[in-house]
Amino acid sequence: MSQSWNKRTQAVHGGTRRSQYNEVSEAIFLTQGFVYETAEQAEARFLECGPDEFIYARYGNPTVSMFEKRIAALEGAEDAFATASGMAAVNGALVSMLKAGDHVVSARALFGSCLYILENILTRYGVEVTFVDGTDLEQWKSAIRQNTKAVFFESMSNPTLEIIDIEAVSKLAHAVGAQVIVDNVFSTPVFSRAIEQGADVVVYSATKHIDGQGRALGGVIIGSEEFIRGTVEPYLKHTGGALSPFNAWVMLKGLETIALRVNAQAETAMAIAETFENHPALEQMMYPGLKSHAQNALVQSQLGGKGGTVLSMDIKGGKGAAFAFLNTLAIPVISNNLGDAKSIATHPATTTHQRLSEAQKDELGITPGLIRFSVGLEDSADLIADIERALDVSQK
Repeated sequence: MSQSWNKRTQAVHGGTRRSQYNEVSEAIFLTQGFVYETAEQAEARFLECGPDEFIYARYGNPTVSMFEKRIAALEGAEDAFATASGMAAVNGALVSMLKAGDHVVSARALFGSCLYILENILTRYGVEVTFVDGTDLEQWKSAIRQNTKAVFFESMSNPTLEIIDIEAVSKLAHAVGAQVIVDNVFSTPVFSRAIEQGADVVVYSATKHIDGQGRALGGVIIGSEEFIRGTVEPYLKHTGGALSPFNAWVMLKGLETIALRVNAQAETAMAIAETFENHPALEQMMYPGLKSHAQNALVQSQLGGKGGTVLSMDIKGGKGAAFAFLNTLAIPVISNNLGDAKSIATHPATTTHQRLSEAQKDELGITPGLIRFSVGLEDSADLIADIERALDVSQK
C-alpha cells in the first residue's frame, strides 16, 4: 500500500488483505481460533507470531488487522490496536502505560465516562491526576511537571466544543518526556492531523463517525509500533478488550465513505450554526466553525477550517425549554450517540453527563438548556425548518 496516498484513498484501500479467492469486499474471518498443521508449528507461533499469522481472536484476527492497518494509515501512524468500544480504547491507552505513583494532567472538559476513568479508576490505583482548563496554556504549563507521565484531552471537547491546541500542549508535555494521548472523536480522522501535530497516541470511538450508521460498537488506539505492540497489546490481549471480527468488518465498510459523510455533515452543521447563531431563543450557539467561536483561529490551523459535525445550543428557559425543543423535533432522533447518518439531539445534563455534580456541570458549561446536536445526512433545509419550529415551541 502506498504511503503517499491521500486520506480518501487510504480510507478505501489501506490495509487490504485478500484470501486465495481475491474477493473485492474484505472477507469476514468470523473465527476465534486458528489451526496449526503440526505441534511444532503451534509451538513456533506461540514463541513468535509473524505479521501474517494469528493465534486467537483476542490477540488478533485477519479482519481486525485490516481495520487496524487502514485506520493507522489514515491517521498517519505506524500501528493501531482495535478494541471492543471507544471506552475500552481510552481505558486501554491510559491503564496500559500507567502505574502507581505516575502523574497525569488532563483537560477537565471530558465525556462523563472518560472523566470516571481519570477520577475514579486511575486514582484508585495510585495514579495522581491534575485537571486543567484545556484551552488555557498557562494552566498546562503550571500543571505539567518532571514526573508527569501522560497528558490526556479531547481535541474537541464534549459537549461544549472547546478546541485544544494539540501542537502547543504536545511541546509542553514532550519537554518533560510525557506522552500525549488525544481523544479525537469529534475532530474525526478526516479533519484531524493529530499525530502530525504532536500527539503520541490517538484514540477513537469507532462507534461514532467511523461506523457512521449506528450499527456496532468499536474503538481503536493508534500510535507508534513500539507503543501499540509493546505496551497496549500485552495489556489488552490479556484483559479481553478486543474488537470482534464482524464489527471490524462493519468499521472497514464505514471507513470507505467516512470522508464523504463527515464533509457533508460539517457543511450542514455550518449552515445550521450560521442560521441560528443570533436566534432569540438561544443563549448561545456553539460551533467551532463560526468566526465567533473563541478558538476559531485554531480551527483554521488545526482542522483546516472544518468545524466538525456537532454543534451545541443553549436554549433559553432551561430544562423545560430544552425538553420542549427535543420533543418537538420531527427529523432528529433523541439519543446519546453522535456521528450518525441520522441527526441526533441529546440533553447532556440529564444523560451523557448526568453523573457530574451541579458544580462540575456549571464549571464545564453544561447548563440545563444545553442541547448537543449531531448533524446527520438529511437535507439541510429540512433540518433548519425543523429546528426553527422546535425553537419556537420551546419558548411558549
